[in-house]
Amino acid sequence: MVRLTIDLIEKSKSYFKKKRGLSFPKYLKTLTHLHFFSKNIDDIGDVSMCTNLTVLYLYDNKITNICNLDFASKLTHLFLQDNNISSLGNLQNLKRLSNLYLGGNRITLVEGLEELHELTELHLEDQRLASGEKLLFDPRTLLSLAESLCVLNINNNNVDDIRNLSVLKKLRHFSAADNKLHSIGELEAVCSLWPELLQMDLNGNPVCKKLKYRDRLTVSCKKLETLDGKEIKEVTRQFLNNWKAAKDAKRKGIVTQIPSGSLIALPLDSKSLTFVSYYINLIIIDHITI
Repeated sequence: MVRLTIDLIEKSKSYFKKKRGLSFPKYLKTLTHLHFFSKNIDDIGDVSMCTNLTVLYLYDNKITNICNLDFASKLTHLFLQDNNISSLGNLQNLKRLSNLYLGGNRITLVEGLEELHELTELHLEDQRLASGEKLLFDPRTLLSLAESLCVLNINNNNVDDIRNLSVLKKLRHFSAADNKLHSIGELEAVCSLWPELLQMDLNGNPVCKKLKYRDRLTVSCKKLETLDGKEIKEVTRQFLNNWKAAKDAKRKGIVTQIPSGSLIALPLDSKSLTFVSYYINLIIIDHITI
């Protein structure tokens, strides 16, 4: 059993390199970063003397429970990926935490983050789930993160529904590759509620094979710059937006076709007249729908 303790810190090479005459207690108070990744650590002990800790690296260990971090009120980055953590807890005092890395654990329910109002990045990819399980979110946690979370990674977690994530209105980067998302309509509805979204990765989901998948999401996500690793050019977005506007206008009876195939305008109100010159010059291909 390996436990992260003050004694373990004292034995580390970094201490002997940096102490330079400092007493050990004073040295601990100067620490802002602790690097204890890949050390077979299975428990977090009392390291509360590290009062100025801002970044803690504990990835690639054997930790099962998050504990004894209540003292770390200045912590901003916590790296706990590739451990054996199955539940979240004891994080409520980390008020300044901005980046939380939990990929490669055993988490099925994301909860207990209600007090982390400064959390901007949450990484939960590749949970080691039992057969039939999928990653779920406590609605209270999602509501508490609605005004802060900018980056969310839930790759490869058997997720088949993201409607509950629509409250995350500050989201800028969203990764949900290798899941089970299949509804293009659901994605359009959710993305329309993420006005700041810039990057999205949905590679490996069934929905990617849907007709006009990329075109429809380009229209729904007004600021999206990259989808599945491919850039969305502004000229493409403008073309698709205009095309959709024309199709919508046609459905509402602004423009119709006569048997010869030419376009004529139906009776319009004064508000619609300004758009007629554009619509009657736009080629509409009926079998393509956005």
